[in-house]
Amino acid sequence: MNDHGDLPPMDPQSLAEAAGLAMFTRDRATQALGMELAAIGPGYARMTMQVRPEMLNGHGTCHGGFIFALADSAFAFACNSYNQNTVASGCSIEYLSPGREGDVLQAEAVEQVRSRKTGVYDITVTSQDGTCIAVFRGKSFQINGDVIGAAMDKG
Repeated sequence: MNDHGDLPPMDPQSLAEAAGLAMFTRDRATQALGMELAAIGPGYARMTMQVRPEMLNGHGTCHGGFIFALADSAFAFACNSYNQNTVASGCSIEYLSPGREGDVLQAEAVEQVRSRKTGVYDITVTSQDGTCIAVFRGKSFQINGDVIGAAMDKG
């Protein structure tokens, strides 16, 4: 048994999938922006989001805040994929190309290093044609509790 005696032991991939589903179910911001969790694994997540008209800035390109939100969500899903509540302790982003209306942006988060309480994740945001839109680096910090347990407590 694991920390919650009501959950059977899971292999790392199944645990990541269950944690991702639990997080996505209660992540209203990610849902409201139309993001989808395309893939998840231990220390990894890939999310997509279509650029809608209301996401455009005064230059007619995707507002950087929406690109940041997509990268940040992928980061959150990757660092919580071990079913241990983990939050951002810092992050940075570099914008490289504009996103355009109708683009389907993809954010791929890859764990670079993870220790007992901290981690570093690199997230690359690309458009559907492979153009690199942004690169994001997130630093994580593990807090008390677990993802699936929190979902069960609220359910």
